[in-house]
Amino acid sequence: MKPLPLAVAALLLAGSLPALSHDIPAEVAKSPPAGAYKAVSSLVTLPDFLPGLGQLFVDPESLPAGPFLAYDHDGGLVSTIYMIPVEDLNPDTKFEDLAAPGGDVDHVDVYFNAGHPGVEVPHAHVVLWHVPADEEARVAQ
Repeated sequence: MKPLPLAVAALLLAGSLPALSHDIPAEVAKSPPAGAYKAVSSLVTLPDFLPGLGQLFVDPESLPAGPFLAYDHDGGLVSTIYMIPVEDLNPDTKFEDLAAPGGDVDHVDVYFNAGHPGVEVPHAHVVLWHVPADEEARVAQ
């Protein structure tokens, strides 16, 4: 059995997500989020704000995959991100019931990353956007 291409996996995932309404749960709507989430910049050597992603928070127990919560410069949640190691994208590994702690998902992006502090191995970013595509610029710079 051949692994699904990332784009196909993203489309399947997007089809299983809740309908669009932009309802963001209060405990994660503004940074810092409640619970076990920590600023990624406090865990590894990364800037507080990453252009294209935003300010990231993660429960350290969920590393390396996450979910990571991404916030804009005003502290508003824009996306939930999973960082799935490429070595785990194989027929023997399932990613089921991936949570979207930020609530409803507008659209999904999937792309390759060669590795960075915190997730050093090559991995796929699966970005569950909680804002429309025309609002992604909130984390562009």
